[in-house]
Amino acid sequence: MKKIPVGILGATGMVGQRFITLLQNHPWFEISVVAASPKSAGKKYKEAVKGRWIIKETIPSRIANLNVDSVEDDLDKIAKKVSFVFSALDLEKEKIREIENNFASRGIPVVSNNSAHRWSKDVPVIIPEINPGHLSIIKQQQKNRGWKQGFIAVKPNCSIQSYVPLLTPLLKFQPKKVIVTTLQAVSGAGKTLKGWPQMQENVIPYIDGEEEKSEREPMKIWGKVAGGVIESVIEPNISATCIRVPAEDGHMASVSVSFAKKPTKKQIINAWKNFDPLKKLNLPSSPNQFITVFEVLDRPQTRLDCNIESGMGISVGRLQEDKIFDFKFIGLSHNTIRGAAGGAILTAELLKTKGYL
Repeated sequence: MKKIPVGILGATGMVGQRFITLLQNHPWFEISVVAASPKSAGKKYKEAVKGRWIIKETIPSRIANLNVDSVEDDLDKIAKKVSFVFSALDLEKEKIREIENNFASRGIPVVSNNSAHRWSKDVPVIIPEINPGHLSIIKQQQKNRGWKQGFIAVKPNCSIQSYVPLLTPLLKFQPKKVIVTTLQAVSGAGKTLKGWPQMQENVIPYIDGEEEKSEREPMKIWGKVAGGVIESVIEPNISATCIRVPAEDGHMASVSVSFAKKPTKKQIINAWKNFDPLKKLNLPSSPNQFITVFEVLDRPQTRLDCNIESGMGISVGRLQEDKIFDFKFIGLSHNTIRGAAGGAILTAELLKTKGYL
């Protein structure tokens, strides 16, 4: 099968680097363009990231020698070389919207890792296992904006990947109130422990904008397409506290939840173990087991378990009844794989399978 040529916007940043390593041997997609800010444009990729490559894997040799294009000045040039682009831009939101819109208006679909379009009513925010039906809004988006082939689809914030997949199979029990505290790794800020000395032996109890995303984005993901827009649900009510911790990778969530129809512990565990709605599609990046349940008390652990299923799986443990809420548990996900580049790649695979790419 001839591979689909793709571009990476924001290719020199941490998420862009993660896209490059994950796509290295992808069976469907092949990187044809790496694009970044004008200051990197014209350089070979290996020169543009010299001293800034922070992913543990080495730069693929073919990508190392690609010339970097400018995301702002080379739009038409890039559009001629790709069928769609992944967006990992790290710019002001208005600038990101402008660039992503410019690509979509040129007939180039955009699968975005950014938050700039997450609250556009006609843009789907996709976790492939949870709301693939939201892709149907794309036709309305194209109609609204006069785009024939281009469109924008986005993945949600990395913070919610460790608990929304765990709450989703429990929606049949009508969760009403959720308290979630996330313990988020430094790579979520695009940094490493080595490069962020302030995080050594430190915990920062505030991440700008993260709590609003953590509370609101699940409501859109669980919403429905109606009247040409995506309508958010109003329950469960989520209260989030987001904390930066001195871990390299992995976002952990401590979750307490109350239900209208309280399930048993066995019902919850069975719901988690049997929730794998993408399995029949056999997408290349889909994990063999979407949710891994630990029944020992000291798992999941960030270092041991965030790479489960090559970073695309969600793990959960410490499920127990709660004195104030009905149940509490601990969830874990890899923030730059499942929560960022890997989640976007899986979304692109779903888009291809459904005929949008």
